Amino acid sequence: MKAKLLFLCPLLSNKNCKVKKITVLVIVLATFVVACNKPNGFVINGKITNAKEKYLYLDELKVSSSIQVDSVKLKTDGSFKFKGKISYPNFYLLRLNEKNFVTLLVDTTEKITVYGDASNFARDYVVEGSPGSLLVQELNNKLTVTKHRIDSIRNLVDAFRSVDDPVQKAKWNSDLAEIKKKQIDYSTNFVQKHPFSMSSVLALYQKFDDSNYVIQDLQSLKVGASALNSIFPKSEHVKALYANTQRLMGQEKNNKLKAYIAENGENSPDISLPNTNGRVVSLSSLKAKVILIQFWSALNRDSRYQNQALVELYTKYRSKGLEIYQVSIDTDRNAWLSAIEQDGLSWVNVGDMKGSVSAQHNYNVQTIPSNYILDGERRIVARDLIGPALDQAVGKLIR
Repeated sequence: MKAKLLFLCPLLSNKNCKVKKITVLVIVLATFVVACNKPNGFVINGKITNAKEKYLYLDELKVSSSIQVDSVKLKTDGSFKFKGKISYPNFYLLRLNEKNFVTLLVDTTEKITVYGDASNFARDYVVEGSPGSLLVQELNNKLTVTKHRIDSIRNLVDAFRSVDDPVQKAKWNSDLAEIKKKQIDYSTNFVQKHPFSMSSVLALYQKFDDSNYVIQDLQSLKVGASALNSIFPKSEHVKALYANTQRLMGQEKNNKLKAYIAENGENSPDISLPNTNGRVVSLSSLKAKVILIQFWSALNRDSRYQNQALVELYTKYRSKGLEIYQVSIDTDRNAWLSAIEQDGLSWVNVGDMKGSVSAQHNYNVQTIPSNYILDGERRIVARDLIGPALDQAVGKLIR
């Protein structure tokens, strides 16, 4: 546009040229503003046959419930239309009644068309204009087929329960295991293939029955939760998935620790290491209501940040029975002593300046910083708590 204006200017007076430029700029800017301010919004329309004058409902799927956001009376030909605005992809139900509905994954500006028949709407519908909804349909169809196959075999098992045929029963059990394995493999691969699609949330929460999730391996949860949290951190579904994954990761750590303790026969192995004055101080020598063991490094930024919180925690609970036994994995004595002074660490600090390898091994330390809370009977009751969670845990034990 600018080049065209410059070409026309010699044919016009300077005054006219300036007016022309201003007019075009105003038009361009107005167009730009309108385009930028154009509101995001989705449209869901379509047609449902054999549903003349019935009502169709649009429900928003929450983490553990659904809420009705709109409804329309289907026209004579079964056509309908919904409009809405969202900030990120979200799940909706298009519902004729409580048992006859389809699930859609709606993106912010999608124009979605849905076709179906009222008699079998939930089982046989066509959706266009929404890649996420197609993935949801694929997931649901796959699991439905799997469940039907499982139910068929279970019905046979129940019908022939009194028949003494171990070979046939073993065959049925083998078939059931194979059907489930194929579904698990499919769902796991789905998450790996679509880590940044909200449809993976559905894949991760699908169940064979009320108590058995299809995907049970933590790695798939980590992949899905991490990827989606980086793209849709404000989504209610992603927040719930991420929090659940963090909780399961914590459980896994605790289970590993319990297994290690069971194997080694000790709940809280003793530690004996020299303090800043060179005097060996053992963990077992401490007399306190609650002990926090903290593995750290003077050269580790996260450790130094946590030291600030530990100072506040120690000030708050020291007089009530808290002691901190801090184990350094450093090899630089000067850096260790300097950090203790700079951070104002007044509790027990020990380290052999060789990485305190034996102590790390005994407590299965995988990352720095790490911590363990010991109760009055010197049992490990929690690990790797930070912030409010650490304060609350100590506070409950101190009472």
